[in-house]
Amino acid sequence: MGKQHVSETPATQLLRAHGVAFTEHPYAYLEHGGAQHSAEVLGLDPFTVVKTLVMQDQDGRPLLVLMHGNRKVSTKNLARQIGAKSVEACAPEVANRHSGYLVGGTSPFGTRRRMPVYIEESILALPRIAINGGRRGYLVGIDPQACVRLLDARPVQCALPL
Repeated sequence: MGKQHVSETPATQLLRAHGVAFTEHPYAYLEHGGAQHSAEVLGLDPFTVVKTLVMQDQDGRPLLVLMHGNRKVSTKNLARQIGAKSVEACAPEVANRHSGYLVGGTSPFGTRRRMPVYIEESILALPRIAINGGRRGYLVGIDPQACVRLLDARPVQCALPL
């Protein structure tokens, strides 16, 4: 992979400001391709590609869930663990409004508004992850502990097979 630099995003600005080392991984974005597509074209294990999901509780309060690219969220388990009655995915336009990013380019870093962040616990055991850098077709490789340090991400266990 060449040293292709991508212009700054709110996510990369935040990472740089906090001294987080990251690698840049641009790829050809595919509408509805998701984490599986990016993993495939970048030659990464989809388990190490982390998707950022904008969800909301029963009162419409937004939250972010960081999940393995080849898993989905058990909203029932998540709700139980965070003390909510229910959790559901936000509609794309609502997700865009909360995060300030377009769906498909949502990074947990540098969001428009601060939201609670929940991270699938097994992600924290990985040495490195690839996560969206704030633009469609752009992942950054980081230490997953940066999610805890910068986002105060709370570990949860809510992964289901796709």
